[in-house]
Amino acid sequence: MPDLREQVLAASLELIEEQGVAALSLREVARRAGVSHQAPYHHFGSKDALVAELVARGFTGLSEMLEAAESARGTPTRRLRLAGRAYVDFALRHRAAFRIMFRPELADLSACPSADTESTRAYSVLVRLVEETFGGPRVPRRRLEAIVTMHWSLVHGLATLLVDGSLGERSDEAGSTPDKSTEALVEQTLDAFSRAAASLAP
Repeated sequence: MPDLREQVLAASLELIEEQGVAALSLREVARRAGVSHQAPYHHFGSKDALVAELVARGFTGLSEMLEAAESARGTPTRRLRLAGRAYVDFALRHRAAFRIMFRPELADLSACPSADTESTRAYSVLVRLVEETFGGPRVPRRRLEAIVTMHWSLVHGLATLLVDGSLGERSDEAGSTPDKSTEALVEQTLDAFSRAAASLAP
């Protein structure tokens, strides 16, 4: 049986998934977790601290998926593509976490320094893969940085639209694998990125 801390975290994600971020309150989390209303405060002190912990765990999960793509067999181009797919897969499988990971206004992340550490870890994977794929003596550093931003913008924007935007009907419910139309859309988006990035890094 999970300990009280884990029960509170799980109940928080469940609440966000069902009712959105605005519904998150420690009292409601305690009710769902079946504990006293003071129990979440005992473990986290405040809602900010609870959200910060959820964010840190979210980035840890994202980092692990991106690192698995980075360590896969194949060319740098293939592994960068796998990382893009992994980013979208993470968002679809962990919607509640994804909804709060890029929302600094929801909590002061200084309450959980590992949140910043883990977000940097995830971003570093993307930087390494782009450098390996498109780097070279003829490619300026600023151009590589632009390609990193391009890739991140594409996969993050696509993930956001699939989770909460107008493309949401293309994706299945949280916890399931993307359907064929979603997979095709991801592949088409990554194809477009590859063509555009190749033109910037001859």
